[in-house]
Amino acid sequence: MGFDTGYSPAPDTLRAPDLSVGDIPDQPGWVEGVPALAVEYADTGQDEKDLAIKIQELLAAGTRYVWVVRLTGLRRVEVHEAGQKMRIVHAGDEQLRAPGVLANPVPVEALYDRKAAQEVVLRNLLQRQGYASLGAVQAEALRDAIVTVLTARGLSVGADLQATLEGVGDPEILRSLVGRAATASSADEVLAALRG
Repeated sequence: MGFDTGYSPAPDTLRAPDLSVGDIPDQPGWVEGVPALAVEYADTGQDEKDLAIKIQELLAAGTRYVWVVRLTGLRRVEVHEAGQKMRIVHAGDEQLRAPGVLANPVPVEALYDRKAAQEVVLRNLLQRQGYASLGAVQAEALRDAIVTVLTARGLSVGADLQATLEGVGDPEILRSLVGRAATASSADEVLAALRG
């Protein structure tokens, strides 16, 4: 992802979308070609003629999606795709999708609301590490805590308990089992609580 990254779709054309997604080299200078996804922010004083030209040039040169985030009036995103009629998406209507470019849909409000954007960033960072959500990270830590507590108390943790714990993703259930592991007379007692 780039911010104000400059692209040269043709030798005599230079364009810099506000945000861009695609192969962006780690070197200074203009990038030859165009991004797969370009995001433009349009606010009061926007030069609509220049924006329309930029959208046409990017799509004609190979950009797959151009999203224009309208910050005046009712917040919305104009979705432009080559060969398609422009469509408008409002917050809460649906999520923005860019198949083949973005792995996850993006809520409209994530393009202008800090909290919504942070939630999207956290989800994406967790997924890069193999977790579906923050709850999945918590569940893994709690499963490890249960095994650690039982083992530290000298109780044997069998494969059956390990496998059953792996099937539990609810952090609340696992939190209660950490306490049970601290007082149980055997690992089977924790397993029975899981199955109960």
